[in-house]
Amino acid sequence: MTHDVTSSRTAAGLVLAVASATSFGLSGALARGLLDTGWSAGATVGLRIAIAAAVLVVPGALALRGRWHLVRDNAGLVLVYGLAAVAGAQLCYFYAVTYMQVSVALLLEYTAPVAVVVWLWLRHGHRPSALTLLGAAIAAAGLVLVLDVVSGAELSTAGVLWALGAMVGAATYFVISADEDNGLPGISLAAGGLLVGGVVLLVAGATGILPFHASTADAVYDGRAVAWWIPVVLLGLVTAAFSYVTGIAAGRRLGSRLASFVALGEVLAAVVWAWLLLGELPRPIQLAGGLLVLAGVVVVKLGEGRASLVVEPLPEPEPESLSGRPAA
Repeated sequence: MTHDVTSSRTAAGLVLAVASATSFGLSGALARGLLDTGWSAGATVGLRIAIAAAVLVVPGALALRGRWHLVRDNAGLVLVYGLAAVAGAQLCYFYAVTYMQVSVALLLEYTAPVAVVVWLWLRHGHRPSALTLLGAAIAAAGLVLVLDVVSGAELSTAGVLWALGAMVGAATYFVISADEDNGLPGISLAAGGLLVGGVVLLVAGATGILPFHASTADAVYDGRAVAWWIPVVLLGLVTAAFSYVTGIAAGRRLGSRLASFVALGEVLAAVVWAWLLLGELPRPIQLAGGLLVLAGVVVVKLGEGRASLVVEPLPEPEPESLSGRPAA
């Protein structure tokens, strides 16, 4: 029975992780339609996070069931999550792409799984197995092909530093999302982090730190025009609210290490969404890279082993009285 529970928990975690990566990957293609009409990246990201926070704040509060002490006890954790995993990752990536090619910045950000492995090793003594390291190498090679960096790209010191900052934010997301010891329901953690991140981004825009300007012109996707508010709503509901909630749920079932590697599928998803919405066809080398990413995830899973999955013990049956009812 314990094996069945473990298998079911893992399967559910993998489904949630793929759903999260797929929805996260949609954000770039949706945002492109807005950016091409005059939206700034800061306004796009800020509104995306603000909408997600507004949608999740009530469900997140209800999930606490009056246990507000969990918010007080984890205020620092929620603050770090909002600043680093939400606002920090977005802002750093935004600045990185102003100094370097998007593909290179994305590749550097997605070294986050390696950072997670190192963090768990140094902080918690979770030494990675040979299979885990092999899976990391395979997935990294796949990312290089998916992003088509092999064609050559110029590097900027400032851009590299900003991209590494985005990597730290992404790694923070995976580590905190997988932590079940804080007692916070996943949706409450997502709501709190998005609220903090949304406030930070909107304040950054209001004070001029980030360029904030928008347009009401129709967004165009592969020759089809849609009202501007449609991609805005999808960015908030699908690529933020849904993505963060499912990502946290996946992390708590798979652990931060495996969840971070499955999330590499976001890069492949971004390529597919760009093909469907923007008409940007992936090259054969990118498709081959996607297969390598998936192969790397499988190898990492094999390296994790059953011992890495923490399964809550089933409750002991209550002793029954002579009348057949549970004893008081």
